[in-house]
Amino acid sequence: MNTKKLRTVFAESLELDLSLVTDNLTYNSVPEWDSVGHMALIAEIEDTFDIMLDTDDVLDISSFAKTKEILTKYDIFFE
Repeated sequence: MNTKKLRTVFAESLELDLSLVTDNLTYNSVPEWDSVGHMALIAEIEDTFDIMLDTDDVLDISSFAKTKEILTKYDIFFE
């Protein structure tokens, strides 16, 4: 369930087709995921999952897969 929710967050905040949101999606691998897109993504993750990411975690989010790994620290788990 959370994987689908996170995929939707990535797709909507970065204005990407859902099919592009896979574990292989990385920062700057698509033009939409630049520094401005990154901050929009972070804001949407925080709103959707009702969390406040630490600054180090914001900086460490470098891929869809890494995002899932980081979110487990906030008790958000993925199937």
